[in-house]
Amino acid sequence: MSTSTLHLPTAPPSPPSNRQPSAHLSLSGPPPNSLDEPPMALKTPSIRSRLSRLCQDGQPHVARQVFDTLPRPTTVLWNTIVIGFICNSLPLEALLFYSRMRSTASIKCDSYTYSSVLKACAGTRLLRIGKAVHCHVIRSNINASRIVYNSLLNMYSTCLSSTVVSQFSEVDLVRRVFDTMKKRDVVSWNTVISWFVKTERFAEAVMHFVLMLKMGINPTALSFVNVLPAVPGICDYRLGNVLYGMLIKFGMGYVDDLFAISSAIVMYSEMGYVDLARKIFDGCLHRNVEVWNSMIGGYMQNNCFIEALDLFVDALTSEHMMLDDVSYISALTTVSQLQQFSMGQQLHAHVLKHPKALSVTVLNAVVVMYSRCNCVQDSFKVFDSMTEKDVVSWNTMITALVQNGLDEEGLMLVYEMQKQGFKIDTVTVTALLSSASNMRSEAIGKQTHAYLVRHGIEFQGMDSYLMDMYAKSGLIKKAQILFGESKDLSRDQATWNTMICGNAQNGLIEEAFCVLRQMLGSIMFPNAVTIASILPACSQIGSIGLGKQLHCFAIRRSLGCNVFVGSALVDMYSKLGAIASAERVFSAAGTKSAVTYTNMILGYGQNGMGAKALSLFNEMQNSGLRPDAITFIAILSACSYAGLVEEGLRIFDSMEEKYGIKPSTEHYACVVDMLGRDCCLEEAIEMAEKLGNEGSAIQAWGSLLVACRTHRRHELAKIVAKKLLDMESRQSKNGYHVLLSHIYADEGNWETADKVRKDMRERGQRKEIGCSWIEASGHVNYFVSKDVKHQQSEHIYGMLETLVADMKDVDDSPLRYSQMDQTSDIDACIALPLQAERYRFQET
Repeated sequence: MSTSTLHLPTAPPSPPSNRQPSAHLSLSGPPPNSLDEPPMALKTPSIRSRLSRLCQDGQPHVARQVFDTLPRPTTVLWNTIVIGFICNSLPLEALLFYSRMRSTASIKCDSYTYSSVLKACAGTRLLRIGKAVHCHVIRSNINASRIVYNSLLNMYSTCLSSTVVSQFSEVDLVRRVFDTMKKRDVVSWNTVISWFVKTERFAEAVMHFVLMLKMGINPTALSFVNVLPAVPGICDYRLGNVLYGMLIKFGMGYVDDLFAISSAIVMYSEMGYVDLARKIFDGCLHRNVEVWNSMIGGYMQNNCFIEALDLFVDALTSEHMMLDDVSYISALTTVSQLQQFSMGQQLHAHVLKHPKALSVTVLNAVVVMYSRCNCVQDSFKVFDSMTEKDVVSWNTMITALVQNGLDEEGLMLVYEMQKQGFKIDTVTVTALLSSASNMRSEAIGKQTHAYLVRHGIEFQGMDSYLMDMYAKSGLIKKAQILFGESKDLSRDQATWNTMICGNAQNGLIEEAFCVLRQMLGSIMFPNAVTIASILPACSQIGSIGLGKQLHCFAIRRSLGCNVFVGSALVDMYSKLGAIASAERVFSAAGTKSAVTYTNMILGYGQNGMGAKALSLFNEMQNSGLRPDAITFIAILSACSYAGLVEEGLRIFDSMEEKYGIKPSTEHYACVVDMLGRDCCLEEAIEMAEKLGNEGSAIQAWGSLLVACRTHRRHELAKIVAKKLLDMESRQSKNGYHVLLSHIYADEGNWETADKVRKDMRERGQRKEIGCSWIEASGHVNYFVSKDVKHQQSEHIYGMLETLVADMKDVDDSPLRYSQMDQTSDIDACIALPLQAERYRFQET
């Protein structure tokens, strides 16, 4: 089969029309096939003008009907119908008509035919048909004009930039056509410059712009629109100044072109020179919506969200300015970044008052805005009220639910999405995998993975999502297999980071550092996420020295000021007791997120600094950052540790009243622990009863049992223990039998205490062996309870018994140590150091 043959379906008959076209009436007379009279000699120019007028009036099919009545239409008339279909955004009909034209033996296509048909190919993005038309041009032996070559350049650049092309020869077709042109005009140069920018060959784009100038061809305003986006790609500030100076030098016709001005604003903004971009914006006397959007987008790219919002307000109040979807989406995105809920409500109200702004894309941005402001219920209200939804709407709402911890609701919405006839795409799959990771659901993760394999779906970052899901589901071995199957060259930073984080989360610290060492030896270098992923491993093994090495590495790589690294450093230093170091990192952080504040508040709480935690919580609120559910867990825990009951209860009550955050079982458990520590046991029990038997309820009752023993409320402790053991039997846990035996021993009821211990042995339950570690002299030493394998165990046991006796002699606590306590204290304290491998972090 010849590649030059254009395979198109047969042109369909013209659609019926309910009204008779005026052009047909003006051509009245005997039909062309009448035997009574010869066909009327009609002048082509007059017919062409009438056909053109019908096409201009939006009636190309009527023009086609008139055309079908003509006895011997010329090539000019055929071209008129082709152009008419294209001008009315009907490129496929134009191609079908071209197919009929080629099958007519008496008609010969000319340059205008091919240039028009190539434009139709660009409109349909059908590369295969475009290549066939290119073959027709070559085989027709016509002297192709620059118009045809320019149409070829436009067709290839459009079709190739909208399809995934693997062969380099395909990508370079634009360049090949351009090189074969004997004569080039400014349109040819503009097209090829734009193509190089689209394919991210920025240096070649600038080089061809310079070649155009050397050839003596003056650039148009469009030339600057095409070449200015190449400057940020090569990060050449001086080149940007030269090009912008050249734009000004060419005169008012260029400076007044608003699209060229918009490109200059975007160029400087992307290079970080937002002040220069603003000067250009302020110097523009007449602004269209493109100029406003470019400046607002420039502020957003440079994290100047307040300035972006102020400029959007100025645009709203500007006379004769009609904002478009991009304007509203930019403003909503800015509000999302600032987490300004009240401002987002005002913007939503403005959108509702202007029906023209109520497009699907804008409403999708409203859904995201409410989700980022931790108001997922409002997100769902907007989503549910949308009369028209696309697949982006469904994915946006599903992602919002998953990101806000409502994983089961997200899964239900995926099911509803399929019922409504929408197909799952890669965005939906990533949400499903994230949901499986959050829920630690092996079943959902495996089903999603099977769906990907069954349908042959692959997308960038898929391996990292799958590895994260398996690691969080406890199937770290499968995650390691996926990582091992990938080649070093195919691993991106997300893949490396996910494997490091997965190993650390599963307690495989040695494996986490091994992967880090492999990454240092590969072509991919650690980034901010890598450092933030490996720092928690230092906390797990209690190695502050290793944490400091990683901190130094981050500073050397200019990652110390990154918000994610800063948050991880604050968390690491706090957990290792180096609260002063955590404070220094927090104070030095230029940009602080809600996570940074939360980690610092949690660090203060863990180190008994409740007053500082409260002060920082108030500072966070005053800074405009909105606390989330995890922040409230941190501040409630700090109040619990410091005994700040009134402040803690006030903060707990403000969660739903002020921030619209419904308390979870974790929040209730914090309040129960806080009340229990303050001897408000009846109120604590009342609060614990609200938790039911799910989530963190067992932890809350456990902390309540400890409080009962601490305050020697033995009868109440037995009631709590009964409730707790009942919950444990349903959840197959055994952690509180030992504590119950201690309570019986405290009141001298040795028989019942022994019975509890005996019951544990009959069930095959054993007290969990305690383990701790400490770094000394550059070594991490592990301490395991009851270990007698050390060669100096007798000496260690003797010294430990002496230390325990000395501690009890100086103890001024009103609580009495029972015989049971003395035995268990020795068991708990006896620990033998086992030298662990010292993990060294070395830069390669």
